[in-house]
Amino acid sequence: MSDRVALVTGGSRGIGRAIALALAESGASVAVNYASSAAKADEVVSEIVATGGNAVAVKADVGDPDQVAALFTTVSDQLGDPTILVNNAGITDDGLLMRMSVEQWDRVLATNLRSAFLCTKTALRPMLRAKWGRIVNISSVSGVAGNPGQGNYAASKAGLIGFTKSIAKEVGSRGITVNAVAPGFIATDMTDALGASVTDAAAQQISVGRLGTVAEVASAVRYLASDGASYITGQTIVVDGGLAL
Repeated sequence: MSDRVALVTGGSRGIGRAIALALAESGASVAVNYASSAAKADEVVSEIVATGGNAVAVKADVGDPDQVAALFTTVSDQLGDPTILVNNAGITDDGLLMRMSVEQWDRVLATNLRSAFLCTKTALRPMLRAKWGRIVNISSVSGVAGNPGQGNYAASKAGLIGFTKSIAKEVGSRGITVNAVAPGFIATDMTDALGASVTDAAAQQISVGRLGTVAEVASAVRYLASDGASYITGQTIVVDGGLAL
């Protein structure tokens, strides 16, 4: 990927961080987008640069059209036009539907789904010019199987799967692939905060008997972003250790 520029939204921590590092390891120049964790984003950039890679951190709320436009302008100016886009930015705001506010619903849909629409629409122009592109949308096993208390989150992640299939059909003839990766229960700072009893109980529901790692999710993304995945499009790769079987 030495001649590629990748943009990873929500790339400052967790799965996004692992994806940014994996793409950089493969030779891509990487734009690490973040909304508020500037120090974390700078750490990712420093780690990439320390190993001889090229990266920049760019702040933007990817649910806001004006900030998305500014984000892509900055990336193009500093690294070149991105032809690899990973729509990873996402939040949760859980609650049973009877108690869920309109604000909770809208906030999650804006960050998780609207952002993918805005970033993909903006990214397609340089990809069409290059006649090559890779778009990977980070969905979730919740979007595949549902999860109580996550009506907004599951809807946004299921929406990403439908979005993936539709855009794949629109641009497949132009050398652009669009796929989704749906992680299951992945060990991150957020899951660590749940405590051992909760994570141990979750592991018992997973076929392989353990939580996944961010590196395992990143490996799937790296493959889908490569030339080797040129005949794979419109697919959802579930990385959940057999949780949703």
